[in-house]
Amino acid sequence: MKDVVVIGAGKIGATVAGLLASTGVYQVTLADRSPEVLGNLDRDERIRIVAADVADSLKLVDLLNGQFAVLNAAPFRLTKHIAEAARAAGTHYLDLTEDVVSTRCVRELAANATTAFVPQCGLAPGFVSIVAFDMAKGFEVLDSVRLRVGALPQYPSNALNYNLTWSTDGVINEYCEACEAIVNGVRREVPPLEEREEFSLDGVTYEAFNTSGGVGTLCDTLEGKVRTLNYRTIRYPGHAAIMRALLNDLRLRDRRDVLKDILEHAYQRPCRMW
Repeated sequence: MKDVVVIGAGKIGATVAGLLASTGVYQVTLADRSPEVLGNLDRDERIRIVAADVADSLKLVDLLNGQFAVLNAAPFRLTKHIAEAARAAGTHYLDLTEDVVSTRCVRELAANATTAFVPQCGLAPGFVSIVAFDMAKGFEVLDSVRLRVGALPQYPSNALNYNLTWSTDGVINEYCEACEAIVNGVRREVPPLEEREEFSLDGVTYEAFNTSGGVGTLCDTLEGKVRTLNYRTIRYPGHAAIMRALLNDLRLRDRRDVLKDILEHAYQRPCRMW
């Protein structure tokens, strides 16, 4: 069996740990700094639970020494720190972050490394870029690639028409940071929550708008090969307008901890993915 560490015991990290353990191929250690989060986990005898402050570099390297891989499911602000520890420990590194700046740091750490560094392994960024590139290879000439992804409640019951499924820090970050795109053949950064569009599917109307990070490294891959490449997040109509009011008019983009507390207190229900 291969030893792997999952850092971050939130919704996604705990799910990933359970999936890896269920294969019978991996001996999984699930680490988190919060005793409260660890205490609320459903216990699984196949998973070793460890309380670990990943901000302590020496202890983090000790945790990763001898491990086959580490999967980082922690908030994006810890990405560089965990990737540096993985390199020091000689451990393969994977993460789920949508944060563009953090991913650039991981790419720098990967240069001349003896282990694999595989950032942005989630749905978007991650799987959607793989699908898009695979489809793009079937065309001799390609003009436009447009990626649209969202995770939505089936029966929305609040003004935002939204419930939290992924990392709250990640959702806020992708609504605040610049978005990579190719516009008229030129690689650019475009503003988040802008360039809103509407479409209908199965009789239901949705909106989509720019968010940061979802395109992954596809701009690198397709630069010079397409005229248009963009990524937009799907929500129910009205969501973007409320988020713009919160982030821009009320200036909560400068107080993200306050916005996180508001969202997590109000919106925690099951949803479906597109």
